[in-house]
Amino acid sequence: MAYCRQEGKDRIIFVTKEDHETPSNAELVADDPNDPYEEHGLILPNGDINWNCPCLGGMASGPCGEQFKAAFSCFHYSKEDVKGSDCVGQFRAMQECMQKYPDLYPQEEEGEEEERPADPSQEAAASEASAAKEAAASS
Repeated sequence: MAYCRQEGKDRIIFVTKEDHETPSNAELVADDPNDPYEEHGLILPNGDINWNCPCLGGMASGPCGEQFKAAFSCFHYSKEDVKGSDCVGQFRAMQECMQKYPDLYPQEEEGEEEERPADPSQEAAASEASAAKEAAASS
């Protein structure tokens, strides 16, 4: 006899040999060609940020997702001569949030500090440039 049980976020399904012998009646849903999040990289065709892009490494979700979105959006849309220089407050809020969750957002060791950009706007610029290269390569 087949049955299911839930363990946290996982759903475990047990089936019998007889269950495997009958053909599946599962219906596959075709990909939606108009899905705005499908295979567009960091920037959607309309110019918006694709928060579902794997290039963001899940930073847009989680306990500091809103702070990340605010900081990244500010940097992305910044028109300042030094891009992102008007976003220090948003980056500071994001950093303060991340410090509250050291298990999710581990701090770098002191020896690794030299490789890190001097300020958050440079870090976001590097992330955005990397994501843009990835998006261009997949196009």
